[in-house]
Amino acid sequence: MNNLKPPRPGYLWSMITMKCPRCRRGPMFRNPNPFKKLKLSYIFDMPGNCPVCNQKYDLEQGFWYGTGYVSYALAVAVSATTFIAFLVLIGVSTDDNRIFWWLGGNAVLLVLIQPWLMRLSRVMYIRFFVRYDAHYEVTRPQELD
Repeated sequence: MNNLKPPRPGYLWSMITMKCPRCRRGPMFRNPNPFKKLKLSYIFDMPGNCPVCNQKYDLEQGFWYGTGYVSYALAVAVSATTFIAFLVLIGVSTDDNRIFWWLGGNAVLLVLIQPWLMRLSRVMYIRFFVRYDAHYEVTRPQELD
């Protein structure tokens, strides 16, 4: 007789793998790879509810508009990180055009990772409103009041 319950999924790992915030097991997106179909209409292809715990993802009309702020903060964090790495590894000078190499490289990087950043911003944003529930099998899904 085994009374061990399954381990609690990790917070950061479930966020990076884009799992449901309530159960941390169900996928938030139908296609786990945002780069598989490079059409903007497929990047946000989400089921209405979590297939594991039945948590509703679209909590209210216009819920996802707030992800623009999270996406902006993520882009600023990536830019600051690349700037610091560039500053430490290569250096910045007013005597040449090295800063423009960073600007160009950073712009290309942001465009390339934008599908992943937009999905991650949705995952982070919904976690402000839906908390982890260890007893998700017997409790009702969370809703906005």
